[in-house]
Amino acid sequence: MKYLIEIFWSEEDEGYIAVVPDLPGCSAWGATPEEAIREIQDAAAAWVEACRKSGDSIPEPVTKTRNAA
Repeated sequence: MKYLIEIFWSEEDEGYIAVVPDLPGCSAWGATPEEAIREIQDAAAAWVEACRKSGDSIPEPVTKTRNAA
């Protein structure tokens, strides 16, 4: 998949949260950034499969990374 993944530390959850901005509601938790990436890959695949099964359209990847100045 070619979707942007954002990862951040959550004090509240005491772990890393990964989200795919192009897939609303698609998020995952991990104790490490690497674990969060593995989990979000599974979550995104399940999200896309649920769209396929329900007949909903699958969003194209449109979110881009921002270049730091």
